Amino acid sequence: MVQPSNANADTNPSDLPTGAGPRESFVGDIIQRGGEELRVDKVPTRFTTRLHQPGGLEAVQAALSPVAVRPVAAGQLVEWQVNTAELEDTLNRARQHPDVAFASHVYCLVDSPQTWVYLTDEMTVQGDDSVDRATLEARMAPLGLALERPLTGVANAFVVRVTATATENPIKLANRLLRLPGVMLAEPNLVMAIEGQYRPTDDRYPQQWHLFHQGGSQLAAGSHIQVEDAWNITRGSRSVVIAVADDGFDLEHTDLQGMGKLVNPIDLKDRDAVPLPMQSHENHGTAVAGVAIGEENGSGIVGVAPGCAFLPIRTTGFIDDTSIEQLFGEAVNRGAAVIVCSWSPASNYFPLTLRQTNAITQAATTGRNGKGCVILFSAGNANRPVSGTINEAQWPRNALSGPTKWLNGFTVHPDVITVSASTSLNTKAAYSNWGPHIALCAPSNNAPPTMALPQVGTVATGPEVRQTLPGRGVVTSDRTGGAGYDPSAYTQSFGGTSSACPVVAGVVGLMLSVNPNLTAQEVREILQTTADKIVDPAPDPQLGLKYGTYDGRGHSQWFGYGKVNALAAVQAAQARAWSQRRVRQILSQQNRTALVIPDNQPTGIDSAIVIAQNGTVTDLQVQVSLQHEFLGDISLTLIAPSGQTVLLQGRTLGRQTSLRQTYNLQTAPALVAMLGQPALGAWKLRIVDHAPAAMGRLLEWRLSLGLG
Repeated sequence: MVQPSNANADTNPSDLPTGAGPRESFVGDIIQRGGEELRVDKVPTRFTTRLHQPGGLEAVQAALSPVAVRPVAAGQLVEWQVNTAELEDTLNRARQHPDVAFASHVYCLVDSPQTWVYLTDEMTVQGDDSVDRATLEARMAPLGLALERPLTGVANAFVVRVTATATENPIKLANRLLRLPGVMLAEPNLVMAIEGQYRPTDDRYPQQWHLFHQGGSQLAAGSHIQVEDAWNITRGSRSVVIAVADDGFDLEHTDLQGMGKLVNPIDLKDRDAVPLPMQSHENHGTAVAGVAIGEENGSGIVGVAPGCAFLPIRTTGFIDDTSIEQLFGEAVNRGAAVIVCSWSPASNYFPLTLRQTNAITQAATTGRNGKGCVILFSAGNANRPVSGTINEAQWPRNALSGPTKWLNGFTVHPDVITVSASTSLNTKAAYSNWGPHIALCAPSNNAPPTMALPQVGTVATGPEVRQTLPGRGVVTSDRTGGAGYDPSAYTQSFGGTSSACPVVAGVVGLMLSVNPNLTAQEVREILQTTADKIVDPAPDPQLGLKYGTYDGRGHSQWFGYGKVNALAAVQAAQARAWSQRRVRQILSQQNRTALVIPDNQPTGIDSAIVIAQNGTVTDLQVQVSLQHEFLGDISLTLIAPSGQTVLLQGRTLGRQTSLRQTYNLQTAPALVAMLGQPALGAWKLRIVDHAPAAMGRLLEWRLSLGLG
């Protein structure tokens, strides 16, 4: 349409119908959307046009002399950048240009100034039972609006076009429409840029391809773990403690710190509570911890589960019955939910003793109040079976030769999740150990196979790998002050199954953050059933084996049940929280004290229900009765005694005036965050009125808790 030069002019309020709807002073800077009123401001340097024909762009550009031009909305609109002082004059000239069909300011949301809103010439309008199509058309015509078509599936709703006779933009027109009798809803069709999934601002995060990437050199599609989508659900909870057992941790590193981050540290070697690296070679633990739990703090790296708590355990550096019992016993006693072991015995054949086997079994079955700690071990880096026989040859110093048995007793323990490594190209990492006991894989670097042997040190396993091994290294935290793998506080080339293992541990931390009631065995099941079936048909470059496909059970000797998928695992954990709630007892209490809701008060008002009984919440339901002159102003939040909050009701109720609503795990899925919370204490319902000029009150509310 051709939009007249006065398209953004204000109409005299006295000429308009009266009644419910947006306050008149806000008619030009309020967007109606989803039952909410969103405040907007004009972007001072931008406007958009819709051209009659794309070929007209050159002529319009010559007439307007903008600072910059770019297409938006998949080319439907053209965005023009001009100097602030020239905005209104240039916009008016654009409206009068014969090649311009539509021109409008660009707006930004007051509550989200980086979110820009582009207007189109479409609207959606819905009438109530008192009006039909003909009546709506008659009432909208004076505003310059024409009904185009019914909205399929929605009663009495229509797509509406702004015509050439309109004298206001669609934001104002929507607000005018809501003042007309019989109009229930009026929403302008807005264009907003698609926002990427949650992405940390830590400066090295773009290098952490294993978490998420969009392609690049030596990056195969889907070789990451899909964590950004998982972070839209949770970035981890401090109530989930991830224990990392390793050679020491630089606790001065900013990515291993944070409010509530560090939990019950212990040094089993020096027998104190300060598990710092004491030797120059003790760099491993700092890197492993960063992969799993690196804190999101705006700088450096970020871990898979940045919101989870961190329990550092410095090991003795040796394996015997006592050290293994201490390691797993301390992890359980100090509240670990997940235990990360990115190390292997320095032996090609290492069966576990009864005490060692039992120590792991006890942690996996009695930890976490009987739900079991989730225990993860790295598969190892020798390109050998975790259990099997290989005819060895061409080892340096002839360290191994002939038929040789291989066994890592930790990785074949039935309660251990054993993690192998894939590369940034979705292939097998050349070094990664393999076999039927591999549970799943995670992304890491690519490098020749190696192994640490007593009295010999770390050696390359035979035969020598001569071909190049493409693939990127993992970026993670490193010791500070010039120590560590790299002079900086970060390493660019961490890898091995040592890096793959904490990736999976972080995913487990996210899973338990949305569903703390999962048992260790349920965690394993979800990880395996949600993994991505990556395939590598090529022979491995050292032994020539081809184990990169899957058998009838869906298992690969190289990749286990596939590459860990953070999003799928977290979604499955969340879904199971809804379906497997174990309720022994139901408590139900009501607060019938009516409260006046403060108008336009950001702190709102709280109404409390005190639960005097101990127990763990396995189900809950909130019933609210409330009256308000404009419920679209209202939000409701449930606050647990622990301080955990869940938004029950956003500002989506529009012009309704009476609310009688039940919120449960089906109607308000965010309530899953309350599962596992202690019931004892004061539960609060917070009611906030976000806009002026409408009043209301809470009548009563009821809280029903299922206790497991």
